[in-house]
Amino acid sequence: MLKFKAYSELHRKEALISILLIAASTPTILWMWDRWFDQGSYYSHGILVPVVSIFLILRKKEALKKLPFEPSPWGLKLFLSGIAFYWASALLHVYFSSAFAMLLITAGIVLHFYGEKFFRAILFPLLFLIFMIPLPLIVVAFICFKLKILAAQLATLILNAIGLPAIRLSSLIKLRHSYVLVEDSCGGLKSLFALTALGSIFAYQLRSRMLNKILLFLSSIPIATVTNTFRIVFLSTIGELWGTEYARGILHDLSGYLVFAFSFLMLFAVKKSLE
Repeated sequence: MLKFKAYSELHRKEALISILLIAASTPTILWMWDRWFDQGSYYSHGILVPVVSIFLILRKKEALKKLPFEPSPWGLKLFLSGIAFYWASALLHVYFSSAFAMLLITAGIVLHFYGEKFFRAILFPLLFLIFMIPLPLIVVAFICFKLKILAAQLATLILNAIGLPAIRLSSLIKLRHSYVLVEDSCGGLKSLFALTALGSIFAYQLRSRMLNKILLFLSSIPIATVTNTFRIVFLSTIGELWGTEYARGILHDLSGYLVFAFSFLMLFAVKKSLE
């Protein structure tokens, strides 16, 4: 009974602090929300990330109950450091770093109230929250440019290899009777972000040594790049054989969903092979 009362009091304190912090973090949360649901967003998966983290923690609920209550002295230090980092970022309107500060604050709360063993037990769900934080727009623009040029280069090589002469001008692929412009949205960044998040979950669940977990996570990057390249090759082929109008609209959008589904299957196959 005493233990139950202690934990009940602990949860009340943690809940109160969490509510206050969420209220104080409203500008950063609204910034993330806008980026998640912005038209053409690369972070539409962001809203699902905290849901997945909570689900992963709840799956370990029974095991967590058995852990001893040993508050860590590092918790308060991490909490205060996160608060300072958050307010410095908020004053400068650097929402990217203030979002990371929220993760430090959360980690500090867990360490302070529950201890290191509890923290280690839910470390992955906490780290997984990183995938909900949008990168700064200048970083996104740089990665987009690099990815679309790489995709255009690879697609041009494949098109020539299968007998469809093509030349590349920056991100424009010119064929004999048509052309394909690899825009930012077609560079594969959205599927890359989503697939790396998925790859981290697969790696977490992989029953193997750490090296294989790292390999599985890293495999999500070439898988996303290669599958997106084949999407460009597919649309270029359709445009060359039947006309560019057939490579747009529904077929263009449908191919995007199919590519992600195929990427998922490839990632799952890599997971099974490493197990």
